[in-house]
Amino acid sequence: MRNGYRILAVCLAIALVPLVAGIARSALLINGAGSTFAYPINSKWFDAYAKIDPSVQFNYQSIGSGGGISMLRNKSVDFGGTDAPLNDTQMAGMPGPVLHFPSVMGADVVAYNLPGVNQKLRFTGPVIADIFLGNIVKWSDPAIAKLNPGVKFPDESIVTVHRSDGSGTTFIFADYLSKVSPQWAKVVGKGTSLKWPVGLGGKGNEGVTGIIQQTPNSIGYNELTYSLANKITFAEIQNRAGNYVDATLAGVTAAAAGAAANMPDDFRVSITDAPGADSYPISSFTWLLVYKNQTDKERGAAMVKFLKWCLTDGQKYAAPLFYAPLPQAMIEKELQQINQINLP
Repeated sequence: MRNGYRILAVCLAIALVPLVAGIARSALLINGAGSTFAYPINSKWFDAYAKIDPSVQFNYQSIGSGGGISMLRNKSVDFGGTDAPLNDTQMAGMPGPVLHFPSVMGADVVAYNLPGVNQKLRFTGPVIADIFLGNIVKWSDPAIAKLNPGVKFPDESIVTVHRSDGSGTTFIFADYLSKVSPQWAKVVGKGTSLKWPVGLGGKGNEGVTGIIQQTPNSIGYNELTYSLANKITFAEIQNRAGNYVDATLAGVTAAAAGAAANMPDDFRVSITDAPGADSYPISSFTWLLVYKNQTDKERGAAMVKFLKWCLTDGQKYAAPLFYAPLPQAMIEKELQQINQINLP
C-alpha cells in the first residue's frame, strides 16, 4: 500500500511539473530601456518588486537615456528611463502623449585619477568647462592651482573622459556647464549627445568609470553611485552661493527644494546650479517615461501598479544606493498624475 502511495505521489508530482512551469511562464514581462544613471536603483526596484508581485517581471536595458527615448518612441519598450526630460520637439515626435514621472534624485560627480595627489580637489563650474573645452590642458595650470592651494600638481596633460552614447548623465553635466560658462553654452551646449572638443569616450556610466580607473591623469563625470562603488575620488564643486560642496544626499535634496515647491505640471524641470547655501550644483531628477494612452490593458495596469509602488514603498531603497528620495509633496502630485494614464 505504501508503494502505491509513493507511486501516486510521484505521478502527481510529474503531472504538476507542466502546471508549475506554465505558471512560471505566465509571468508578465514589462520591457524598459534607458538611463544608466538610474540603473542601480531601477535594478533594485525590479528585484524587490518581483518578490512582492511574482506575476510581473521586468527586463531593463541600461543603454543610456538617448537609447531609451528612441526605443520608447518606436514602441519597442513599455517605458523609458531618462535623466533628461523630453524637450518640446521630442514630445511632438512621439506617437502619443508621454507622461514624465520623476522617480528619485541623484548627482553627477567630477571624478578623477591623479596619482600622487591625495587631497580632495575643488573646482568651479567655469574651470570644469575650460577643462572639457580643451582650454586648460595641464594639471599644473594656474587656474586649477588657485582653487587648490597647497596641492602639488604634476605637470601632466589632462585626459578628459566623457560619454560616447546618448546619455542623461551627459545632459545633466552639460546643462550645468551651460548655466555657468557662456563659452560652453555657445560652443557645445546641452543635450544627451554632444560634439566633444577633446577627450575619450566611454559607453555608459560603467564605461566612463572604467576609463577613469585605468587612465592616470584623467578626469570625467559619472553618477555618484558609480564613483562610490568603485572608490573613485571626486571633487567638491562650488555652488551658486559660492560654497564648495560635496555630492551628498543632503546637497541633492537642497538643490531640489526650490523646484519641488514650484514644480510644473508636466514635471519637466532642471535643478542644476540651484540656489541655496548647501545645494549640490550638478543634481537632477531621473524620470520614468510612459505613454498616457496605453494599448495593452494588462501591461498598462501592471505599469500603473508598479509606478505607485515606486513612489511610495520603493522610495526606501533610494538612500542606501546614494539617491535622494522624492519630497512628499512631489510624490502626492505624481500619484495624481498616474490617474491620467488611460487603459483600453
